[in-house]
Parts: sequence; C-alpha cells; structure tokens
Amino acid sequence: MLRRFLIGLALAFLGLMVLLPVLAIFTRAFADGAAAYIAAIIEPETLAAIRLTVVAAVIVVPLNIVFGTAAAWLVARYRFWGRRALLILIELPFAMSPIVVGLCFLLIYGAYGPVGAALEPYGIQLMFNLTGIVLVSLFITCPFVMREILPVLMVTGEDEEKAALTLGANGWQIFRHVVLPNISWGLAYGTMLTMARAMGEFGAVSVVSGAIRGRTMTLPLQIELLYNDYNATGAFAAATVLTALALVTLIIRGLLNRFGPAREVHP
Repeated sequence: MLRRFLIGLALAFLGLMVLLPVLAIFTRAFADGAAAYIAAIIEPETLAAIRLTVVAAVIVVPLNIVFGTAAAWLVARYRFWGRRALLILIELPFAMSPIVVGLCFLLIYGAYGPVGAALEPYGIQLMFNLTGIVLVSLFITCPFVMREILPVLMVTGEDEEKAALTLGANGWQIFRHVVLPNISWGLAYGTMLTMARAMGEFGAVSVVSGAIRGRTMTLPLQIELLYNDYNATGAFAAATVLTALALVTLIIRGLLNRFGPAREVHP
C-alpha cells in the first residue's frame, strides 16, 4: 500500500511539475498553427540566438572535458597540500548564484576591471561578446565533468596503470588504453550535463552578454526578450527548440545509464 502511494505521489508530482509545463510549451507554440511556428523559428534574430547558443556550447564542452579530466586525475592520483581546497573551489559554481557570477566576471574582465582595462589598449574586449559568454559558461559548468570522472578514478585505483607502466607504456599510451576506457562512461555523463547546462544558462550570460539583438542574445535570452515584447508565439517556439535540445541530452544520458556499465556510489 505504501509503495503504491509513494509511486502515485511521485508520478503526480512529476506530472504537475515537469510533464504539464513541457506540454504547455509545445501546445502554446503551435496554438497559431504550424506556419506561424515555423515563421517564428526561422526569424533572423531567433536563428542567430540558436547559432550563438550552439557555438558557445561547442566551445565550452571540449574545454570542460580537458579541464575536468585533468582535475579529476590530479585529485585522484596525487596527494598534495590544498587538495581539499581545490575540490571546494572546483565545486564553488554549484553554490554561487549565476547572477553573482556574471557580476564578478564583469567587474574583473569588463572595460573598467583590472584585466579588461589592461587589454583595452590592445583592442581586446572580453565582455559583451561570445568570449564573455564562453567564460561565464565555463565557470558555471566546470564541476560537471570532474565530478563524474573522479569517483570512477577513485574506484578503479592505480593497479592497471602501474602494470602498464612496468610493461613500458608511456603516459599517453597509459591514458589512451587504460584510463580512457575506464572513465569513458563517466566522461560521457559529464559531457551531456555540461552541454545541457551551457545551452540553458541564463543568469550569468544575461549580465556579461550585453543582450545585443541578433549578436549576443543566446536562446534563453531571446525567449525572455520575445516574451517581454508580447510575442508569445515566438517566445514559446524558441522555447521548444531549447526544450528539445534539453530532452535530447537527457535521452542520450538515459541511454548511457541503460546500456552503460553499473555506476558506483560516489564516495
């Protein structure tokens, strides 16, 4: 009895909090017909926002993979002073408000910040363009890959790596043939999470992008702009694109959970 009640409660909560809002987005997007929906999607500013969102994610994800893998390797394989502090710093984005993150980057890398002011004479501007969007997205998403790979490295240990080393393998060969196969599923999980977070980030990006129409508007910003302009069809049509990207990411992650190896509990 209790089991059925809990299952029903969970399904009711998910239906009200997740399923109904998603259905509402698609229902409202097509309320004026398929032609109006397509016209809203191919509107130049919306297409520019989609392109910018995808480009930023394509830049952020590989950088995060490199950083997350290196950070996880460092923490898992070496003991050094400040190791725990390093873990806290890497996970700091989980606790910080995205708006605060955007303001901090603006104060440091903006035209009046120490870094931005130093670069301004050389004609280099880091904020209010793609560079600023990528920088804050990197900060927001930096823990994901590391946190997915680290438990795997902690569980697998160093025995296989040491065996490969005694057989004459160099560092790259050890990573490619021993480490990478072990962390591949964790790396895939972290990549999916990073991609979803980078594409959906709003708060930090809204501060550093400048929200220039057709130039620095990512898809979440474009949705807000269209809605504030009373263009409900355009806003919900754009929202379906972002929702679809998120759903595809979650489906891929679900497939990885289904067909990947059993995951260990995080230490």
